[in-house]
Amino acid sequence: MSMASISVNALTKNYSVSRKTPGIKGTLKHFLFRRTETITAVDEISFSIQPGEMVGFIGPNGAGKTTTLKMLCGLIHPTSGDVSVIGHKPHSLEPGFLKQITLVMGQKQQLLWDLPPLDSIKVNAAVYGISPRETNNRIDELASMLGLGNELNRPVRKLSLGERMKAELLAALLHRPSILFLDEPTLGLDVISQVRVREFLSSYNERYGATMLLSSHYMGDITSLCDRVILIHHGQIIHDGSLITLTEKLAPLKSVRLELNKPQTRESIGKYGLIEDYTDTFAQLLIPRKALTSSISNILRDLPVTDLEVSDPPIEELIRQLFESGENLSI
Repeated sequence: MSMASISVNALTKNYSVSRKTPGIKGTLKHFLFRRTETITAVDEISFSIQPGEMVGFIGPNGAGKTTTLKMLCGLIHPTSGDVSVIGHKPHSLEPGFLKQITLVMGQKQQLLWDLPPLDSIKVNAAVYGISPRETNNRIDELASMLGLGNELNRPVRKLSLGERMKAELLAALLHRPSILFLDEPTLGLDVISQVRVREFLSSYNERYGATMLLSSHYMGDITSLCDRVILIHHGQIIHDGSLITLTEKLAPLKSVRLELNKPQTRESIGKYGLIEDYTDTFAQLLIPRKALTSSISNILRDLPVTDLEVSDPPIEELIRQLFESGENLSI
């Protein structure tokens, strides 16, 4: 197996936070007798990502996702633990490391508000030492992949949110990084723009073999791009594996929807699974995954089925239920 592009071992980040009560009295007390406590944002997490992998990094707000990404980029020094990105220690901020990574944050922008994106992009090219000819070639290539045209020549403030995000991606990827850290890259975008960004990231990964760690609250980003997900909660990893495995753990039952051309009794349908909804010509059943194949075969053999649909509960709903319940978080 080739060396991992990203390797993390027992990575931890603690913050010292001061607490004060409101009001003048609380302010004076805070000034004279300041009390602090230690908050653990990331708690001894370990994982590795192979070259070319696209991995989803998911969890609720405050779980430690952005803190982890910032440590992997070298923006934050870890409290303890080891991290290696393409053979470099990120916090050293070596030029060879910085030339091979990028961080895209949906809630932050690098483009100058009153200038066309093209101006900021060419400044980036100069910073990375890319020749004017090569810069133009890369801009043309990425703009074509992103579906950008005259937008690069209009002031950023006059672009739509989707156009700005695509221009941000172009600026962030002009130096062709091999490691992409993506923090909410489709935040606030409409459905069409989200799809366009996902298609672009998939194409970039396929064309350049880039490794991507993608954090997003839009599960459409994760399900369309990542076969593997890392689930983090309260700074600890509670799942690292395939998205399919996660779904199976969270939802051991499949939902089966039946439409029938002849009335059937509740008892005759109930023997195939747990009934969620029922009329004499319609039923919604929950069937264990392991029994699904045989159950479907028996249903088609025994019942006058005109339509049958098998589905999983939405992954967003499954994960929401997991975090809201606070139970069984060691999945």
